[in-house]
Amino acid sequence: MPNTLVGLGPAKFLRIPSEGIVAAAVALALPRRPRIVLAAVFGIVLGALTLINFLDMGFTEYLGRSFNAILDWSLLGDAESYLEDTLGKTATVAVSVGAVVLVLLLFVLLALATVRLSNLLARHQRQATRGTLIAGVVWITCSSFGLQIAGGVPLASDRTANALEIKARQVRDTLHDEAEFRKVAKVDAFGNTPADQLVPDLRGKDMIFTFIESYGRSAIEDPIEAPGVDSTLDAQTKALAKAGFAARSGWLTSATYGGSSWLGHSTTMSGLWVSNQQRYRTVMASDHLSITKAFQKTGDFDTVGVMPGIQKGWPEQSYYGLDKVYNAFQLGYQGPKFSWSTMPDQYALQQFQERVHSKKPADGKSRMSFLILTSSHQPWAPIPKMVPWDQLGDGSVFDAIQKAGNKASDVIADTTKSRQEYGKSVQYSVTALSEWLQRYGNDDTVLVFLGDHQPIARVSGNHANRDVPISIVAKDPKVLDAIDSWNWTDGLRPAHGAPVWKMSAFRDKFLTAYGSTPHPKTN
Repeated sequence: MPNTLVGLGPAKFLRIPSEGIVAAAVALALPRRPRIVLAAVFGIVLGALTLINFLDMGFTEYLGRSFNAILDWSLLGDAESYLEDTLGKTATVAVSVGAVVLVLLLFVLLALATVRLSNLLARHQRQATRGTLIAGVVWITCSSFGLQIAGGVPLASDRTANALEIKARQVRDTLHDEAEFRKVAKVDAFGNTPADQLVPDLRGKDMIFTFIESYGRSAIEDPIEAPGVDSTLDAQTKALAKAGFAARSGWLTSATYGGSSWLGHSTTMSGLWVSNQQRYRTVMASDHLSITKAFQKTGDFDTVGVMPGIQKGWPEQSYYGLDKVYNAFQLGYQGPKFSWSTMPDQYALQQFQERVHSKKPADGKSRMSFLILTSSHQPWAPIPKMVPWDQLGDGSVFDAIQKAGNKASDVIADTTKSRQEYGKSVQYSVTALSEWLQRYGNDDTVLVFLGDHQPIARVSGNHANRDVPISIVAKDPKVLDAIDSWNWTDGLRPAHGAPVWKMSAFRDKFLTAYGSTPHPKTN
């Protein structure tokens, strides 16, 4: 059985499995009781491998990588929450119960099946021995001559043995990576930089860092998604220019794909390659300097986070150096949820304006804000629409928009519609952020906004890269002059050939560009 959806096909099930031949030979040589025990264990192992194959399929489809048996069990709870937000609680309970029942049946039925097969071999030992020898000779012959069936699939298969080896190696590498990454996280080029030498060229600025959910390169270059998104980016570039703002844009290669947005956030801010949950926990428990904490460390900035996607305790606040955080329940929203997204981006931005941005910090400080926008989160149905800013109120204005929108179940089932609606969701988020800046930005406002990762493979394509757009927008020409050497594209839409950096490179480049002096910390 293959472990990817694109690999599924009749040819894969016509192969001769070496493990089956070896298992038959062993079963024929054993007495009854050991044979039955071994057959049952073999069935359970097959059940476990089949389950891993299904998990690999899901993770490859949504996160662009295989399932990690050490790290990824905790993500199943997030998947359940996503289903509840998308399909509703009743459907999620039904799916969850059904999944548990199917897994139990998988293990029980495969164990019973292998025991039954071993009994058949024992009852017909002469024929079974002959058949096993013939199958072994055929396998060796096919393997020696490289015989293939449709689609270049080898007739002689050792897929199960290879899968076990790959997973064992993955476990070993994961455990080794934990120790190595802890050493890497202790080294910090700006770890000992004095407060007065951090971002001196941005003192007095109104700094805003914003992530747009699933805003990936495919939104700008995919033939289905790009026309609408590119038109929006070009129109908003012109609108910002009319309001006195200029922009530069480039590409970053995200540490994650399809989901696990927090890995993209932490990679960008920490300057470390945070590509899995284990690394994330290590970084969050460390004192490795984040960009946001650098502003707090100066003592000249009030630091605030607006997180409409956070619906529980968020201890990460300390790592990011945020004096205050507004979560989904602290923004006064009384309107409907838009699938996973707790509230439209436009509403979250208006609340940021009313609760944070419009108020001057105490003691004459400047402000650094950290915003995570969520309206472009899958399944991209229903999607909010822009309403007059002075009519947002408590969010009830979105009731009719939500009811008139697409159903998540309809969009999830249609690949083309998913790509179309994804593009529309990005247009909405970019428009909301750009209009907010035109409406409320001032001469000192500096906006850095970027995507956290590409959308899932069904939308971005099975062979899509992990690049996301990033833009810096400001009125003060000195802000953009400081990054001239980056060779980024003018405007909100990065050119196809604009520079591509690893997301983890951004922190040091940003801190250096705005005057920070490196003082390394090595332990």
